[in-house]
Amino acid sequence: MIKILIIDDEESICSSLTFALEDAYQVTAITDPIQALHVVEYEIYQLCLLDLKIGNVDGITILKQLKQLQPSMEVIMITAYGTIESSVTALQNDAFSYVTKPINMDELHANIKKALKYKELNQQVEYLTRELEKKYRYEEMIGQSEEMQKVFTLIDKVKEFNTNILITGESGTGKELVARAIHYSGKRKKGPLEILNCAAIPEQLLESELFGYEKGAFTGAVSSKAGKFEQANRGTLFLDEIGDMPASLQAKLLRILQKKEVTRLGSNEMKVLDVRIIAATNLDLEEEMEKGNFREDLYFRLNVIEIRTPPLRERKSDLPFLIEYFIGKNNDDHGLTKTKFTKEAEARMLSYNYPGNIRELANIIESSIVFAEKNVIGVSDLPASMKRSGKRPVTLASVSLEQFVGLTLKELEKRFILENLEYQNGHKKNTATALGVSERSLRDKLKQYKEENPL
Repeated sequence: MIKILIIDDEESICSSLTFALEDAYQVTAITDPIQALHVVEYEIYQLCLLDLKIGNVDGITILKQLKQLQPSMEVIMITAYGTIESSVTALQNDAFSYVTKPINMDELHANIKKALKYKELNQQVEYLTRELEKKYRYEEMIGQSEEMQKVFTLIDKVKEFNTNILITGESGTGKELVARAIHYSGKRKKGPLEILNCAAIPEQLLESELFGYEKGAFTGAVSSKAGKFEQANRGTLFLDEIGDMPASLQAKLLRILQKKEVTRLGSNEMKVLDVRIIAATNLDLEEEMEKGNFREDLYFRLNVIEIRTPPLRERKSDLPFLIEYFIGKNNDDHGLTKTKFTKEAEARMLSYNYPGNIRELANIIESSIVFAEKNVIGVSDLPASMKRSGKRPVTLASVSLEQFVGLTLKELEKRFILENLEYQNGHKKNTATALGVSERSLRDKLKQYKEENPL
């Protein structure tokens, strides 16, 4: 049963409030504020009705002490002195609301219900936040290698700061997981985490997704919409594939980062922001700056602290742990009993270089489990690329490039991209991952080839 504490120096008020509330709540009424504080040290209450003036004692002082003893307890102030100043002071010190004498019981009941509902929602938020922190802190960032320990150390160091962070690394190395771990284990974990893939959204839509727009700002804008910056206010905005952001938007992004204000498309109103920016890229941004594709000033604004996610081939010692994790995860997801590899299949798994990194490893294990019989994964259940590779993965040193002599670099690139696309059965995302480029870059290349050779 919900427990309510009443602290008021008037016996008549305590009696009347107890009578009005005792059918729905377990009520304790105390006229001595010092005694009440002693009780709160040992007894948990969900809500307190506190008089602003308790004899010679200031109720605001008692409010502060109550909140120190039980921060989650909601407090409703009661007073005969209904001034704006005292209301503001009470609310500034974490009182939930404020009612005046003579007390309107309907109003009081409504305030109590609102306070208890607010408390319940707060508890749900705290629970979900703890679950998210547990889920994203190290999930799929499994590893005992020195390379991963460096990543974990950096996450612990930066999580409590508002510093902008740039996460670099190849596709599939878990850059988004690092961003989630920073957000959900840091001081912004109660705020929103908004994610935007700069390469996955067409250029003409990216601006409105980032900054939002007002009704009528452009054709099709039938209502106003907040952009990712506004949605991430008091939280974190994760900008994935930042290296693929068009140059025109880079300048606008830089201005927002400098001023910490955003203006929706079609509006003149500036909205002040409190947003932490985490950006990620699989491109070499220093190289992109030299090419003129990425702004130097934006790079230095984003790259206050860099976290590099190592490719799987640089932390082969983590493979047994990752394989065990993904097998367990797939067994749980599909309701299977324990699946295992044959010795030969396991040797292939441990020797393969995984150009698609963690994402490729996860896909290989999932597909192998689907094809496996009797919960045993053999070489025949592995993808074609691993069957061909044997125990020793193909490297540039083992391939003769003599047959390609005479081709231009442009033609060689085109043939290589199209061969990979055919090998991936036309799957653009898998092809981009295998090539180590963004989906947008791949789409642009394929569009160019189509224009050069129209049907």
